[in-house]
Amino acid sequence: MTINRRCFFLRLVLLNLMVTIVLANAYASDELLEAEVIGIVDGNTLTIKFKDDDAYDVQLAGVDAPELSQEYGEQARQFLQKKALNKKVKVQLQGKDRWGNRLAVVWLKGEVDLRVELLKEGFAWTAERNPIPELENVRIEAQNKRKGLWQSVEPTPPWAFRRQQTMMQAKGS
Repeated sequence: MTINRRCFFLRLVLLNLMVTIVLANAYASDELLEAEVIGIVDGNTLTIKFKDDDAYDVQLAGVDAPELSQEYGEQARQFLQKKALNKKVKVQLQGKDRWGNRLAVVWLKGEVDLRVELLKEGFAWTAERNPIPELENVRIEAQNKRKGLWQSVEPTPPWAFRRQQTMMQAKGS
């Protein structure tokens, strides 16, 4: 390889690294951003519009609501609609999950954490991987009070439901 090609390759690698760092910082920040909730996709996914920017779907970090086709899935979505749709919110981006979904913490009126509200009413589980202790405590309290999905004898966590659906689709192929 000639020196010019090596320099070009090195510049390309450095540029790629710089872009990766900038994008990572854009998706994970301590900064609270003002936004408006313009849509509710499901029980833990909102469409938000930042000031003078495009709309993005974000999943609430650290919680997992039932799928829409699951028991309590539609109720979780409706709960979020009543609480957050067309409301001004503060958003703290938390990066992306392993599937590339944007993760965020979303506050109503700057102080009401939507994740906590979902968990309090029994409309979500804490995340399967690395549950946040503060959120786990709220989930346990809702479970002990038999709120929402905790009224069911053995509710199926959404991650188990998704795995079952994947296995059934594979068998049907």
